[in-house]
Amino acid sequence: MNFWKNKQITVTGGKGFLGHYILEKLQQRGCKQISIADLPEYNLTKLPDIKRMYKEQKPDILIHLAAVVGGIGANRDNPGKFFYENAIMGIQLIHEGYLNKIEKFVALGTICAYPKFTPVPFKEEDLWNGYPEETNAPYGLAKKMMLVQSQAYRQQYGFNTIFLLPVNLYGPRDNFDPLSSHVIPALIKKCVDAINMEKNEIVIWGTGKPSREFIYVNDAAEGILLATQHYNKSEPVNIGAGFEIKIEDLVSTIVKLTDFKGKVIWDTSKPDGQPRRMLDIFKAKKEFGFKAKTGFEKGLRKTIEWYKSNH
Repeated sequence: MNFWKNKQITVTGGKGFLGHYILEKLQQRGCKQISIADLPEYNLTKLPDIKRMYKEQKPDILIHLAAVVGGIGANRDNPGKFFYENAIMGIQLIHEGYLNKIEKFVALGTICAYPKFTPVPFKEEDLWNGYPEETNAPYGLAKKMMLVQSQAYRQQYGFNTIFLLPVNLYGPRDNFDPLSSHVIPALIKKCVDAINMEKNEIVIWGTGKPSREFIYVNDAAEGILLATQHYNKSEPVNIGAGFEIKIEDLVSTIVKLTDFKGKVIWDTSKPDGQPRRMLDIFKAKKEFGFKAKTGFEKGLRKTIEWYKSNH
């Protein structure tokens, strides 16, 4: 608790899905000086806004959650936007953080940074052994440039930056916008909306054969703050739950939990994305004692209940 007591913390993207949980956990840890850097007050793709943010908020630690992000469809439709806005945010935030002599910069990467064909479970040392899956590559590579910059600035300037690689998050308050949501909120929305509209079928992208790993958002927030407090090395660290589920089994589980009785149609003309995804989670446990705690079905039930209550 003493670590957080007198720290000035800035959370970029603090109004977002993960940001809500980070802010709650910071408050629970006794952190009194928490600032948010997010739209519309700060456009973090613009250098004047970044300079103003550092001048006004004077962070000791900056946790960079802000991202322009979405599912396969959004990535496919916005490769240039996703590359430019994520890259320019990271590059300028890290550089200005160094110039402002902040104590620590915590950069959030993405599982999309891993090569398309990575041995499962994904180990941090495999990060550079190939090109990412094509639909996610511009986003994943833009985020991975923060790792390059983080290591370069630590080497040349002694700037304390760390780089974390979370898997896909899910949970209450997720993004349920069909144009930009990830797979779990998209599936929950399809099932619950179909029940409410008395539709007898839903259409799902792809073949259902790829696998994914998911971490409950509250667990991810805990892992990020443990790393913020205890981890001070240049090597990247995975933040995951350590399990793998096929998309077809995920669909079956959400269909069961939402009580959708209709037909599931697979649109195989749509892309599957990366064939398999699951992180090796050994390093996070070894370096800062993190292990995800929320069971998958329990987390899904909470997410479904939240969607039903709020939409």
